[in-house]
Amino acid sequence: MSKTTVFLGIGSNIDRTQAISTALNFLQKALGKLDISPTFESEAVGFSGDNFYNLVVSFSTSLPLVEIVKIYKKIEDDSGRDRSDPKFSARTIDIDPLLYGDLICSKPVQLPRDEILNNAYVLWPLSIIAPEHIHPETGLSFAEHWTKYNNSQKLWKVDTDWD
Repeated sequence: MSKTTVFLGIGSNIDRTQAISTALNFLQKALGKLDISPTFESEAVGFSGDNFYNLVVSFSTSLPLVEIVKIYKKIEDDSGRDRSDPKFSARTIDIDPLLYGDLICSKPVQLPRDEILNNAYVLWPLSIIAPEHIHPETGLSFAEHWTKYNNSQKLWKVDTDWD
């Protein structure tokens, strides 16, 4: 069975180090070896709150997208994620599928995720972890997108145990 490369964005602004470390451990147990980008700290976007840690992971899998969605939603739920909270609010853990191969779809999740091109805390880690990877809609690499990105968002690399 062929394998698909998957990219997930991970963020947290509540007990950030513990929440992300736990999520990475669960993801690795469920999905195998993860390639992990550097971690970035940024101010909250869309609401006033504590700073976020954000990173991107990639892995190869033969699992269908619906199974990946079940896995990351269970990790979020087990980490205390409250899905009744507003879209822009504090998060123990937020795991967003960014890409599943070259798939372009709106269900079960939107792919590729808009945040790739709209948020520095997604695009910068992607440009580091997979600079030559091509965005399936634009035909440009993540490195090319990063060099063209108008970065008005404040974010900076942080040292973590999982990098």
